Amino acid sequence: MALTLSTTKTFTNINCSNNTSNITTFKPLKLPLFWPWQKVKMGPLSVSPMGFGTWAWGNQLLWGYQTSMDDQLQQAFELALENGINLFDTADSYGTGRLNGQSERLLGKFIKESQGLKGKQNEVVVATKFAAYPWRLTSGQFVNACRASLDRLQIDQLGIGQLHWSTASYAPLQELVLWDGLVQMYEKGLVRAVGVSNYGPQQLVKIHDYLKTRGVPLCSAQVQFSLLSMGKEQLEIKSICNELGIRLISYSPLGLGMLTGKYSSSKLPTGPRSLLFRQILPGLEPLLLALSEIAKKRGKTMPQVAINWCICKGTVPIPGIKSVRHVEDNLGALGWKLTNDEQLQLEYAAKESPKSMIQNIFQTR
Repeated sequence: MALTLSTTKTFTNINCSNNTSNITTFKPLKLPLFWPWQKVKMGPLSVSPMGFGTWAWGNQLLWGYQTSMDDQLQQAFELALENGINLFDTADSYGTGRLNGQSERLLGKFIKESQGLKGKQNEVVVATKFAAYPWRLTSGQFVNACRASLDRLQIDQLGIGQLHWSTASYAPLQELVLWDGLVQMYEKGLVRAVGVSNYGPQQLVKIHDYLKTRGVPLCSAQVQFSLLSMGKEQLEIKSICNELGIRLISYSPLGLGMLTGKYSSSKLPTGPRSLLFRQILPGLEPLLLALSEIAKKRGKTMPQVAINWCICKGTVPIPGIKSVRHVEDNLGALGWKLTNDEQLQLEYAAKESPKSMIQNIFQTR
């Protein structure tokens, strides 16, 4: 029996005998662009080894969002689902000005309208972050923030409820209130798991220990982690996560686009990013050269290599997506693995590059 499968979604012919007149033609098989891969554990959840971030959805200042992009964003979301991606990261603060919360609203709309998710919406793991706004002074207010996110997302329960940043350095009493808010979200069944974002090593251990005394496991820690952001503190955070059984979610795995190979000192992005790129890009030549070399050898793109490095380090990267093209390219980071020598080559090149990513000012010690 000869069996031919076409991943270009044409058709499948199965010839079951030597009689060429006996050929049955079936309807096209809808195969994923990349064969399904094993999920990884994130606390009680099973997630794809790479998720997608939605920071750009609603952000006009940095990412040039316009409502006319919504159809394209929905197509990108559908393509991600078709290829096994089930982790989507957002935040209640994502969206500029009057569009505040737009990222959550769009994600909720896409989940609700997805034909592929009919009756299976709970298979999508939504991880949202709650801002530590100065007016959120009680645990009840923090729980209400969670309920507001659920309303925008049009779902009954979050996959992961995350504290967006720590207030320990400027409002330590508020920090304890917010921690209690996370516990209450978990106990009320509003979230399946809790996590933190932008926590440095010291505060990460403290909140882990606090939650443990309350009977709540810390599922994840989201920090800036990439070949551009692998300094001593980030590696210490990764080590702590490994020791305590916390999954590290690496945001900005492409350094806001600096590791894509699309930009140079003479070709900068528009908007505020150009200021950062102008400062850092000239010092990235060794790293960009190594990424390019490995990409060519592997038949991959530079972004795919950079994301794969994050996966090889045991993290779950969440590159941002704004288009179908972004999804298609990022999916190419899955289904293969850099060798140890290739990882070392990239890490050596990163250390040889005189510039690195500026650390997020919200990250605590």
